[in-house]
Amino acid sequence: MSSAPIQLIDPPALAADAAAVSDGPALDQYGRRINYLRISLTDRCNFRCFYCMPAVGMQFAPPPELLSNAELERLMPILARVGFEKIRLTGGEPTLRRDLVRLVDTIAHTPGITEVSLTTNGLRLAELAAPLAQAGLARVNISIDSLDAQRFHEITRGGDLRRVLAGIDAAEQAGLTPLKLNCVVVRGINDDEVVELARLTVAHPWQVRFIEVMPLVGVANVADDGVVPSAELIAQIERELGLEFLGWYGSDPARTYQIPGAQGQIGFISSVSNPFCSTCNRMRLTADGRLHLCLLRDDEIDLRDPLRSGASDAELEALIRHAIYVKPWGHGLPQGIRPTLRGMSQLGG
Repeated sequence: MSSAPIQLIDPPALAADAAAVSDGPALDQYGRRINYLRISLTDRCNFRCFYCMPAVGMQFAPPPELLSNAELERLMPILARVGFEKIRLTGGEPTLRRDLVRLVDTIAHTPGITEVSLTTNGLRLAELAAPLAQAGLARVNISIDSLDAQRFHEITRGGDLRRVLAGIDAAEQAGLTPLKLNCVVVRGINDDEVVELARLTVAHPWQVRFIEVMPLVGVANVADDGVVPSAELIAQIERELGLEFLGWYGSDPARTYQIPGAQGQIGFISSVSNPFCSTCNRMRLTADGRLHLCLLRDDEIDLRDPLRSGASDAELEALIRHAIYVKPWGHGLPQGIRPTLRGMSQLGG
């Protein structure tokens, strides 16, 4: 990692704050209810997608630096108490985490948690979909940036498209639906496949989601010339297949469309060209135990060290409530502010 995480609260203030812990869901300073937490289980991945990780030089955290299952399990009731209801497990690649099925079971049965979902590259999903569903996983998002096996192999630097497609089938069979397929669109790389990817929704009840590439650490140069604005993709698909706008629902970052007569839907996530910060309801917990307050900013608050230093549940709750309160309004890309601390594989998107 390039630098130490930013600390926004003095540890000595924890005891005083703990005495004033309020009940009920926490709100940030702008009145937004933050009820969705993306938990990164590892910074490692069995792909090395060019828009996510550099080809060389990426250093992964040693296992002792990552939160253990026991530490995550201790945090879950506290996180639920402050108002986090929806949990999404991410990475890196979360299916590389040992005891993933047991961890899903624990989280899914935590009082106050209403949904547990997973974002995965799908490589191990054929074998894991059924046991994860039985453990309480509700649904999955699967990354698929090309339908051409050779191009997919090049984008992911080694990925096997056949195994991912098998994972998609297994997820559907296991009832991990509605199934969402994530495609990061990069100009000159896979933008010529957008129509064919969108066409998947005609015969399948899936949501294909097109995501603008973002300037994160290690791969910011990809975004410099690679962003394809969602408006351009919408026009392209509308021209070829027709497109109807369905809506932009609450805190869902995707604007949703449908090809006339299609079984599924198409979503567009426009973090760069049309940000959705005003309705943001999410935060991230990194694999090494930092609450990351905004995907495209560096602001973080450390939970791991207080957790390992004997902080009480009340102190941890006060720290989490403080983190929620100081969550930024939004990212600073329009002002030229870019994140410098972590790459996408360390944040989980």
